[in-house]
Amino acid sequence: MSACAAVSKLLRLFVFRGQFCGGRTCGVTRTAVRAWSRTATRSQFPRAEGTALTGRVDRYGGVTVNLADAGLPADVSESFFGGLLRDALVRWRAEGKVAVWLRVPIALSRCAAAAATHGFAFHHARRDHAVLALWLGEGESRLPGFATHQVGVAGAVVDESNGKVLVVQDRNKTKNAWKFPGGLSDPGENIGATAVREVFEETGVRSEFRSLLSIRQQHDHPGAFGMSDMYVICRLRPLTYDIDFCTQECLRCEWLPLGELARTADTTPITSRVAALLLRGLERGFEHIDLAMEELPAVYSGRFYQLYHRQLGPTLHSADAPSSN
Repeated sequence: MSACAAVSKLLRLFVFRGQFCGGRTCGVTRTAVRAWSRTATRSQFPRAEGTALTGRVDRYGGVTVNLADAGLPADVSESFFGGLLRDALVRWRAEGKVAVWLRVPIALSRCAAAAATHGFAFHHARRDHAVLALWLGEGESRLPGFATHQVGVAGAVVDESNGKVLVVQDRNKTKNAWKFPGGLSDPGENIGATAVREVFEETGVRSEFRSLLSIRQQHDHPGAFGMSDMYVICRLRPLTYDIDFCTQECLRCEWLPLGELARTADTTPITSRVAALLLRGLERGFEHIDLAMEELPAVYSGRFYQLYHRQLGPTLHSADAPSSN
């Protein structure tokens, strides 16, 4: 029986027994109903009652609370959660914590409104949750911001036997300019892997990563939701040559001579510049233009990163160079 139904039943019982005075409920009746109602309301949350919010403490003195693991009932109210959060904030401040990260699943979105009344603000969001943050330390907040850039990657697939490169024209662009096939990098995906994947998805041509050629940074990119955009162009070597391009994304796809691509007006400045760079690589050797990739161990145990740089001479190889942080 719900709290409201029980209160209604109790009220009807008092009315039936004639405990009304002059058309209004007697004081004893109001007192009994209010007392019973408060007890019933608390009993609706047997799992959360008396449960303090807890979280994982990081090395910087911040606390991360995941509400999906907090044992809250699915129908928890804003006011009830706000009380739990208020008590937790008092405790964390007394303990000297400097920040609180609150991970709110989409099913408990109303808890975000309750957190906002205590000073929390949105930090970032994913498909199924949002993360709110509150600075508890002295002075202005020193919490790091969320991601500032998205990463787009294109692949310049060069056929060294004839000096041609694989190019496409996008279907949804206002200008039908030749460009290298590419797209956004997925989370956790290496740059070279993105280039190879995007080239195959758009053109049907299989390739392998050889080097990084250029990086373009653009702020306030129209397709980046107010963030900045990093656009990386990689040099790829073709493994197949037959074109089977995606008609949903591309209007045209061709193997175009690099010299023609470098001179045509039907392209973008970055594409013509990279085409000229590739021509120099064909003439003098790609070692003069490539930023080669080397995988090295990170300072974080068990992790690795990819470093891109111009190739070193044999006497200056990284294995022989002095170690540094």
